[in-house]
Amino acid sequence: MKLIFTLVAVFVTTGPFSGFAQSTYPDRPIHLIYGFPAGNDIVPRIFAGKLAEVLRQPVIFDNVTGAAGNIAADHIAKAPPDGYTIGILTGANITINPTLYKKLPYDPARDLKPVTLIFGYPNLLVVHNDVPARSVGELVDLARRQPNILTYGHQGPGTTVHLSAEILKSMAHIDVQGVPYRGPSAVLTDLMSERITMAFVSPAPTIPLIQEGKLRALAVTSRSRASFAPDIPTMEEAGFPGFEVTVWFGLFVPAGTPAVIVERLNQEAVKIMTSPDVQKKAMDIGQVALSDTSAEFAELIKNETPYWARVIKNAGIEQIE
Repeated sequence: MKLIFTLVAVFVTTGPFSGFAQSTYPDRPIHLIYGFPAGNDIVPRIFAGKLAEVLRQPVIFDNVTGAAGNIAADHIAKAPPDGYTIGILTGANITINPTLYKKLPYDPARDLKPVTLIFGYPNLLVVHNDVPARSVGELVDLARRQPNILTYGHQGPGTTVHLSAEILKSMAHIDVQGVPYRGPSAVLTDLMSERITMAFVSPAPTIPLIQEGKLRALAVTSRSRASFAPDIPTMEEAGFPGFEVTVWFGLFVPAGTPAVIVERLNQEAVKIMTSPDVQKKAMDIGQVALSDTSAEFAELIKNETPYWARVIKNAGIEQIE
């Protein structure tokens, strides 16, 4: 699904962008690739619209779906390194999937250049209302009294919601059975119908259900409390020090893209994602606007990749063909 964001503001002639006086970039439309379907792309589309405004060029938003975002990542990796094909990828495409999949069509370290974080969110640990647990500690006690009886839903092996549950199982020394689903809506439907006991889920579709009293939230997976749900404790506060799973999405370009273009995109992206209106729009849907330097982003990736490799190995997750 494609959508072209065009500049609607009146063009105002200004002086050359600081530090880019010799660069004509961009002088034609930019393609922004996102690996997930429409409806799950609110913040990326907001970003694309703002980027079109500041760069004074159309930004063609393209939902390239399939293979959990790997197809989109491959498109970006194989695009010409000229700054006219950029993309927003999730951390799984960069730090998890190289271990989870036996073979990827791209090499994140070799083929992609990180520009900046764009947005992220923690997962939420939720249970259905008839579960006799009001805290993570009580849920763990329940699981210990009923080994292999409780169930958790997830969206497939190696997803952050699946790995969050496996980390909890390992840290708490409990046996809870995983039930795979095709998507988050099916997980939430079966959770409310009490077909499964619990799930780690993304906040955007879940916060309204919590507010309506249809599900009970026990914790968030970030190190600090989430700005959009300040009353929900962290897993660390619930007695699991070091438990942290934060889903992030970042801006990437093909490796070999000139440094001047990477820096331009970074500076504009940081301005966009730190603007109060964008931060509020993200928070309103249970997400957090993020930004950093390209070097800081690269360091995050370097640190997370071996961490997820250990989690996948310790959980005994088989590689996907």
